[in-house]
Amino acid sequence: MEYFLEVVLPIPLEKLFTYKISQAEADFIKEGMRVAVPFGKSKIYTALAYRIHQNAPEAYEPKEIYQILDEHPVVTRVQLKHWEWVGKYYMCTLGEVIRSALPSAFMLESETLILPNKNAEVDEKELTDDEFLVFEALQHQTALKISEVSDIVDKKNVLKLINTLVHKGVVLQKEELYEQYKPKLIRYVKLSEQYDDEEQLAELLNELTRAPKQSQVVLSLFQLKAKSTKPIPISELEKESGGSRAVIKALIDKNILEEYHIRKDRVQFDERSDEFKHIALNEYQEKALDDINHGFDEGKPVLLHGVTSSGKTEVYVKLIQKCLDEGKQVLYLLPEIALTSQLINRLRRYFGHQVSVYHSKYSIHERVEVWNNVLKNTEKAQIVIGARSSLFLPFTNLGLVVVDEEHESSFKQFDPAPRYHARDTAVVLASLHKAKIVLGSATPSIESMYNARTKKYGYAAIAHRFGDVLMPEINLVDIKEATRKRRMKGHFSEILIKGITEALEEGEQIILFQNRRGFAPVVECTTCGHVAQCPNCDVSLTYHQHRNQLRCHYCGYHMALQQACLACGSHTLDNKGFGTEQIQQELGQLFPDVSVGRMDLDTTRGKYAYEKIISSFENQEMDILVGTQMVTKGLDFRNVSLVGIMNADSMLNFPDFRAHERSFQMLTQVAGRAGRTQKRGKVLIQTYNPYHQILQQVTTNNYDKMFEEQFYEREQFKYPPLVRLIKITLKDKDFNKLNEASEWLASSLRNVLGTQILGPEYPPVARIRRDYLKNIMIKVPRKQALAQTKNSIKRIENSFNAISKYKSVRLVYNVDHI
Repeated sequence: MEYFLEVVLPIPLEKLFTYKISQAEADFIKEGMRVAVPFGKSKIYTALAYRIHQNAPEAYEPKEIYQILDEHPVVTRVQLKHWEWVGKYYMCTLGEVIRSALPSAFMLESETLILPNKNAEVDEKELTDDEFLVFEALQHQTALKISEVSDIVDKKNVLKLINTLVHKGVVLQKEELYEQYKPKLIRYVKLSEQYDDEEQLAELLNELTRAPKQSQVVLSLFQLKAKSTKPIPISELEKESGGSRAVIKALIDKNILEEYHIRKDRVQFDERSDEFKHIALNEYQEKALDDINHGFDEGKPVLLHGVTSSGKTEVYVKLIQKCLDEGKQVLYLLPEIALTSQLINRLRRYFGHQVSVYHSKYSIHERVEVWNNVLKNTEKAQIVIGARSSLFLPFTNLGLVVVDEEHESSFKQFDPAPRYHARDTAVVLASLHKAKIVLGSATPSIESMYNARTKKYGYAAIAHRFGDVLMPEINLVDIKEATRKRRMKGHFSEILIKGITEALEEGEQIILFQNRRGFAPVVECTTCGHVAQCPNCDVSLTYHQHRNQLRCHYCGYHMALQQACLACGSHTLDNKGFGTEQIQQELGQLFPDVSVGRMDLDTTRGKYAYEKIISSFENQEMDILVGTQMVTKGLDFRNVSLVGIMNADSMLNFPDFRAHERSFQMLTQVAGRAGRTQKRGKVLIQTYNPYHQILQQVTTNNYDKMFEEQFYEREQFKYPPLVRLIKITLKDKDFNKLNEASEWLASSLRNVLGTQILGPEYPPVARIRRDYLKNIMIKVPRKQALAQTKNSIKRIENSFNAISKYKSVRLVYNVDHI
């Protein structure tokens, strides 16, 4: 009887691949295990076992698998079901979802090794120069990787050279799989068992009188053992005794000390405290908790609409505790890694070592450990806090999902596929696990509020700040008038400077928000008007002063700041616009004795960079924090009394149907960082148009009015939540071919789907990384079957790909794009 295994390969191909397996392998392999399989001529991939059957493929002769990599499945059945939904809904392949979901340490790929052929007699004179270089290198090394051979001969493509050497019998080729994850082992020491009885011990100490350093190490070991019963790491013994590693090694060699290893998780947290038991909710929080539980009883997701600083986290803590008491796991989703560092410390105070963290700033090894802990449902992974990727963890007993700041656009993945929205994907994950889900925000998205008002979601609200602290006083500063009267100092109005001065005199802190990093977005020649452009993208280069560079924020291209105009040679270069760097510099000139910090993508590249900036601001080591949208998201600083928004207009005038909703959310969120304790906070919003409806709604904190106006507009122009959007982006390096291909695709879509097709149209940035872009927008009415529409689009795509002229044109789908 022949057995076959269908596997999913982590590549963007629609179909599954079938391999031949033996009966023993068929009995052993389970769905969700990893297997190494040959693919193509000489590649070996890690694939995921999907289904075992006995139907031989008709089109091709199946190969055998290379090896089984797991003893137990690393992916659960529910996970696979969830990933299939993600692939189907967001119009990508299951392979792309798997590549995105699994930690890269699980995705082994072959590295071809070149080994010297020991049995061959090589005539060195017959070798070319490059061949001799490789041959000589192998005399000193046991094996070389392809990449190392490239470096030796200083050529990119060396496969031909290696093939020649293989044919000549000089080298052998070996495909080797690398397991990237290695458990962290800590070295410990203990006294050898033979010294357990007192006589032997006395004899030993007597012997060691001639070796005072060794004697000191043994005595230190006794002292450490007397203090605690825990195992003693070598590093601690070395520190305590003042002896070197060599002394400890000498004692191990003499069998006086015994060395052993304990496997240790890389990320460890302390014991929990009983603080959560003493959290007293106020009447508004209690009411919200009752409403949430009522929604859960009806089996609905629940939207928690609580104003900034209303104490939503305390409500979540109560829900988490109830879930843990039932013995279930909790997933706490956050939009930004910056937020996790503050929240982790709060949740750790309540739940101690039961908290695990999972996001992209963690190393491969740390992520694998969290993955394994969640899969085994260990005590240290009862609560997982993470950014959107933590949705893909192998939960076996999920009871509650909390999506905090659910309105955030950071929950949407842009590149690469799957381009999923973490909030919506979390709702599906919760329903698959029959778990409860709560979405929390001070400024809910229009879609979530619409779902709550149409009774699809439950609804709970907290309309008062915790401790009855007043909402901040929000004032609009008209900088059009101030600029006309020449009353601006740099980008600061007199009112904002006065507000900063008063706050500093009171010993309070200030947050300034400018949603643009760098020093200046445009460097322009005032003689001929030339602006330095990125050669790969359709954007101007942004000036970064600390590196003295012009940088592209799309492809990373950079060049040194030019002293003269590249077009006319004139030295009259001027900066237009301003970013966080420029604000920081101006503050240094206006307030020379004040400590100013900056939080943007440039200053938070390191693993612990967020934590360092946030903790130093919390500890009041900085007086003023200048930041991009990172500073708006749910951070809790107790001593901030003033928030300044440098320019509100840039957000309002953005070519996007969500621009006004986003502006309201961002301004309200950043305003919510002010005055979170007893004293009422103050917010100053600089704008050229203080009479704009959105700015007026922000000053009165009138969410309902904003919702009604935006909803009316979307009804008129047919935008979400009343329709679903699918954006198709076409990419190609050839401008004319792209235009032709996009017109063909748009007319085919119109023929099949009717009139709700917009485009093809160039986006605001029409060229990125040398690829020209064109967008087609499809509006799918709610009553129209979405799955059917997607099938029609896929059929048209197949016809499109069959046209040889358009083969190079890439199609990118973005469902529910933001």
